[in-house]
Amino acid sequence: MSTLRHLIDTLRAETRESEWLEFKRNNDHPQLIGEYLSALSNAACLSDKSHGYLIYGIDDETHDVVGTTFKPHDTKGKGNEGMEPWLARLLSPRMDFHIFEYDYDEKRVVIFRIDATVNTPVKFSGTAYVRVGEHKKLLSDYGEKERKIWKKTPPTPFEKAVALQRQSSDDLLKKLDYPAFFDLLDFPLPENRSGILEKLEEENVIVSTADGYSITNLGAILFAKDLHDFPALERKIVRVVVFRDDTKLYPIKEMPGAKGYAVGFESLIDWIYDQLPANELIEDALRVEQKMYPKVAIREFVANAIIHQDFSIAGAGPMVEIFATRMEITNPGKPLVEPDRFIDHSPISRNETLASLMRRMRICEEWGSGVDRAVHNIEIFQLPAPDFIAEERYTRVILFSYRDFKDMGRPDRVRACFQHCILRWLARDFMTNTTLRVRFGIKDSNYPMASKVIKEALEAGRIKLADPESKSGPTRKYIPSWG
Repeated sequence: MSTLRHLIDTLRAETRESEWLEFKRNNDHPQLIGEYLSALSNAACLSDKSHGYLIYGIDDETHDVVGTTFKPHDTKGKGNEGMEPWLARLLSPRMDFHIFEYDYDEKRVVIFRIDATVNTPVKFSGTAYVRVGEHKKLLSDYGEKERKIWKKTPPTPFEKAVALQRQSSDDLLKKLDYPAFFDLLDFPLPENRSGILEKLEEENVIVSTADGYSITNLGAILFAKDLHDFPALERKIVRVVVFRDDTKLYPIKEMPGAKGYAVGFESLIDWIYDQLPANELIEDALRVEQKMYPKVAIREFVANAIIHQDFSIAGAGPMVEIFATRMEITNPGKPLVEPDRFIDHSPISRNETLASLMRRMRICEEWGSGVDRAVHNIEIFQLPAPDFIAEERYTRVILFSYRDFKDMGRPDRVRACFQHCILRWLARDFMTNTTLRVRFGIKDSNYPMASKVIKEALEAGRIKLADPESKSGPTRKYIPSWG
């Protein structure tokens, strides 16, 4: 049975419309739809439901499938903007919602599924709504309900939440790449189905229930053959886009496929690496092609983007953008570690179960181990230092193509000096004028150039003298400002 058909039948089986469920025949007024999305998200939160539903094509009294003429993807919001982006823009905080269209016995059914909010009432166009019984009301008129939303405890951790439920053993084995699961974890493949299911459940990939099996988010996001089979996780697919130049005006290629993070990781990294510009070098009289960025750096930064993303941020997943002279790796969520401490800080992860499993599969390290290796390899390539950017809703790592020292700006020089100083500190050593010259490829006779960078980094408060009493300039030793 189709997953959508099963969902429709399950919701039709409800004895009546509820605060988190609304049936309609036809109504394509975008303003009213936006108000319902706000009301249903808030009501789902109060009802301890993961989603609210607005369904067109179902009679609200008999729950019979009657069909609808409403075509959401042909409907416009105000100003001729498409209805879906218009609705998403006016919902605050931004909530993830999906629109599904299904032909139920030749009758069109349209489903809006919106995530339940947590801790913050959802507003549409500045006003919060809520369902009271079967009616949409202003949330401001129901102070006790609004207070309950603000006090709601966080939901089940992402990894333990259910991605698909009521699955037969055949269903889940078709949707999950279970041979890769056993291979990546170095487990022998059991000889029978019950052994396979037992191990998958032991690792929290699936959960047995009274009516079959549920596939957890952990199982789906790591081992899905195709994440499109899991509607709630579609927008968490890693997107890789290649651009013609240094702007976003001319995208020329996007990575196909949508495998789970673990089963698709190696092919993901290989595909990214194959898209990178390359330089030809002469080594031992042979022409050797060298890609613009070290593969180990790409691997570590992409793995970290996957592991440390904030899955509660709706409608966004990890993103890799390859430009002519830079590469940007972005994940949803503000980091738990200050960017200046990415290289050395003790590991902290908001998705510890996911991180732990990926470490066991040798796919990744964590902040403070993999990052130092990535930055070290960037130094070997004598590339500009990567830039770590943290905003409220995203974290971004920017890698830069090769640039002569003379073409680096002051921020580039100071950032490279600071990161080099950290690497020396982690090696239980110190940065000196000599080590910095090696980092930048500066000739020994041009040591004043390195001295100038050190002075700039001192003035910026990024480094400090290891021994403030030291008087000898060229041999002075430096450590990070927090060392």
